Amino acid sequence: MTTSVLLTGIGELATLDPRHGEPLGMLFDAALLIEGTRVAWTGPRTQAPAADAAYDLGGSAVVPGFVDSHAHLVFAGDRAEEFAARMTGTPYSAGGIRTTVAATRAASDDQLAANLVRLVAEMQRQGTTTVEVKSGYGLTVRDEARALRIAQQVTDETTFLGAHVVPPEYADDPAGYVELVTGPMLEACAPHAKWIDAFCERGAFDADQARTVLAAGAAAGLRGRLHANQLGPGPGVQLACELGLTAVDHCTYLSDADVDALASSGTVATLLPGVEFSTRSPYPDARRLLAAGVSVALATDCNPGSCYTSSMPLCIALAVREMGMSPAEALAAATRGGAAALGRDDVGHLAPGARADLIVLDAPSYLHLAYRPGVPLVRQVWRGGRELG
Repeated sequence: MTTSVLLTGIGELATLDPRHGEPLGMLFDAALLIEGTRVAWTGPRTQAPAADAAYDLGGSAVVPGFVDSHAHLVFAGDRAEEFAARMTGTPYSAGGIRTTVAATRAASDDQLAANLVRLVAEMQRQGTTTVEVKSGYGLTVRDEARALRIAQQVTDETTFLGAHVVPPEYADDPAGYVELVTGPMLEACAPHAKWIDAFCERGAFDADQARTVLAAGAAAGLRGRLHANQLGPGPGVQLACELGLTAVDHCTYLSDADVDALASSGTVATLLPGVEFSTRSPYPDARRLLAAGVSVALATDCNPGSCYTSSMPLCIALAVREMGMSPAEALAAATRGGAAALGRDDVGHLAPGARADLIVLDAPSYLHLAYRPGVPLVRQVWRGGRELG
């Protein structure tokens, strides 16, 4: 029998339901009814229906669970010394990924799974209820396939990223490595992945190589996304828009033509401000993208090299402080925007029928997410209608 739960006494409820107005579908002195795993009703507290159980939240704000659409969580080791070197002037480059590749290859399945579970739990405590997890730190057929099998234990949003960098054993034969990625590696990984990705950047893969990888993935039934325009101007964003990819991520260095292509294609631009914070790089110009009508998402890019944060609240605060977003735009990008970047319409909002993923804040307003950076404001996290312990 389905159990209904009424959350009442909500001082401020950001539904992200456009029927309640843009940008956040805000309701005040509100209530929310959960039936089973889904949102069944939202509205004024005084009009709330009866339920099997009711909880008074005492005026707290409620927002949708965060949707983190870009994370690299299957790895071993860390790169704290590399971070320290960057903070004293060493520039970031894609080559550091190979350090994590060596550690990941040497780790056992149990070690990789334990680290993954730890990081996902860390994310959940900070309000993330949906997370995408990439491979990309194995770069052999065996290691990429096992990374995705392990990732499947915690999420349905798994991404094959064999085209992360060319591993050392193929340093003199990058074309051979692309053949491996699009042949035996893809065959082994496709059953465990929903998405395929490539790092289209200097020091990684050029546009032709990325196109080949994405085409092979599409033929195997995988949907495409792309790392692009992180380290400098390049062809990646244009390629993503041309191919109609669901999302293109980083988008730090954009030409006017890139922005126009994003606006006209509908490809979501996923911004990752934790990377710029952690690498002392220029931040993307979110205001420019939003003004052009581009769909924008925020994500952590949690990884051991360029951005070892699991905190979506930190990314919201950085987006507001450093990228020109309003607090409302940042919250929308971290919820409904992340859902769009994953092609999902069941998460990232609290309209009736959505999965009941929500955050109860220890604050009267969502504004405190940016207003009080670094403060642990997440009091409760509900996922699929159940409060997480």
